[in-house]
Amino acid sequence: MKKFMLFVVAVSMSAVAFSQPMTSYKKQPTLGVSFFLKDMNTANLIDKTSLSNALTNNLWTKVADMAPGLSVNYYHGLTDYIDFQGTLAGSFTKYPFSFFSGVAPSTDNKFLMELSTAANIKLLTDKHVVVPYIHLGVGLSMYGGNYFAAYAPTGAGLQFKLAEGTFINALFGYNIKVSGLSINHLNYSIGIASPLKEKKPVVVIAPPPPPPPPPADTDKDGIIDTQDKCPTVPGVAKYQGCPVPDTDGDGINDENDKCPTVKGLAKYQGCPIPDTDKDGINDEEDKCPTVPGLARYQGCPIPDTDGDGVNDEEDKCPTIKGIAANSGCPDIKDSLKVSARSIYFLTGSDKFANPKLAPEKLKYVLEALNKYPVLKIDIEGHTDITGSAKLNKALSQKRANTIMNFLISKGIAKDRLTATGYGSEKPVASNKTAKGRQENRRVELLPRF
Repeated sequence: MKKFMLFVVAVSMSAVAFSQPMTSYKKQPTLGVSFFLKDMNTANLIDKTSLSNALTNNLWTKVADMAPGLSVNYYHGLTDYIDFQGTLAGSFTKYPFSFFSGVAPSTDNKFLMELSTAANIKLLTDKHVVVPYIHLGVGLSMYGGNYFAAYAPTGAGLQFKLAEGTFINALFGYNIKVSGLSINHLNYSIGIASPLKEKKPVVVIAPPPPPPPPPADTDKDGIIDTQDKCPTVPGVAKYQGCPVPDTDGDGINDENDKCPTVKGLAKYQGCPIPDTDKDGINDEEDKCPTVPGLARYQGCPIPDTDGDGVNDEEDKCPTIKGIAANSGCPDIKDSLKVSARSIYFLTGSDKFANPKLAPEKLKYVLEALNKYPVLKIDIEGHTDITGSAKLNKALSQKRANTIMNFLISKGIAKDRLTATGYGSEKPVASNKTAKGRQENRRVELLPRF
């Protein structure tokens, strides 16, 4: 492996020596962060046996057995092909001291800090998207706060360009032992780096143009400068060498402008776009140019979709003809009242007196609710004065709930219905007569749109 590394270094140095770049691609001061995996065992096995034996017998340390770590890296270009790299790295690992060091291998993970400087010898400049390089340097390590060692970081890497000055670096490292407490080991890292500050563009200031010689007739309009009130603008004698004026600045001179003091268009002979219906929306943008309207309807009046005389913005039922007094919705109050008064309950009960007839009487109510999606109904239950107020109120609430539950069972959303029992609080007739008490025992359906 050492012979191979020396061969790669020699090839790299040759490539740098014979390269003559026309443009500088020297790396700016750059800061990066890397994630790495530290393999403390494979290199020792290769030293004891051989690289081919380690590969053949699958002795390479598994990723799960490697120690992860993080490093901070500083880069600075020395030349177009050589970058300085300073690295501060930290990881937690079991350090396998060699037998000759006199220190027993660690049996638990301790903090390993490494500080190194290196040269990255690149085969290509930073102009390229992918740049292979050789990594050579020296470093110091501290393990567990007590053991210090020296090592030589070497390796081969690839630099991937993400943007101008921003790179991803992938490095296969081989750290060679230098001192007695160090060991040969492998290091695999990948990280990203960006420049500490943006490269300032070179601003070239153009020299001012030389002053033109003073002409006798600068604007070449046939009127000499001493008699020309607009010597740099071609004009006519009628206006003392100035152009025909354009008072409103609309690009149409006053002699051809029918509205010389108001900005306009050539197609309207210098006048603005007309607004025939005077609604503030010009005819070119007005879909109803002869009828006053609003901008949100492109110059047309507010529509009345159902033609009931209530415009859509005020119409709660815009697709169904109604009346203004009911916000554009139909008046179904009396029809609901008739349906409600046709519903009877058993005495003292919330059960329909005629279970077959009651649903038929509620058929109109269901049709109205399905026809008008915005319709809501308040269901009120009432009793006569017979019995206690407490029992009457509970009974009236149950009767109102019976009708509400029936409508819900037919698919009507609950939030469109309310059910309230008033007991004998709201009589519509005298409770002194049988007829009056019968009229007071009722259910009322009140529509809301």
